Amino acid sequence: MNKVRINSDVELKDRLVAINRVTKVTKGGRTFTFAAIVVVGDGNGVIGWGLGKAGEVTAAIAKGVEAAKKNLVKVPVLKGTIPHEVEARFGGANVFLKPAAPGTGLVAGGAMRAVLESVGVKDILSKSKGSSNPHNLVKATIVALSELRDAYTIAGTRGVSMDKVFRG
Repeated sequence: MNKVRINSDVELKDRLVAINRVTKVTKGGRTFTFAAIVVVGDGNGVIGWGLGKAGEVTAAIAKGVEAAKKNLVKVPVLKGTIPHEVEARFGGANVFLKPAAPGTGLVAGGAMRAVLESVGVKDILSKSKGSSNPHNLVKATIVALSELRDAYTIAGTRGVSMDKVFRG
């Protein structure tokens, strides 16, 4: 994965994907804790996810945001969509992302939608196969996005000019 360091002046917006209440039963009664999965992004190709656990919802979300800021990745977003099709798997979740024409919109649901909105994708076709667990869906979507490469990266890796990448 291509991890990225971000300046403090960049505005990262956080988005709550899912919250889970966990109950621990003891002889003194039930103890409730909360686990929150959060996605942060600048809407311009930077994305990160985090998991926060605490006794209160707000504390869990705050911990999740701090964890998300620690594992940011840079994603190539071209004209509001992704450069090419990609498929990725994490746990039982399998996601498929396909670039779409302008005006198509964000065809994604649930956890995938939160990730794609945070990264700044406007037009995309997506399909979630397998598990609908939000934790694995978020991770699979970020793995898929981190596998994307734009033409400039490919040209640099091959050591050729941009027109040679497109010619063949």
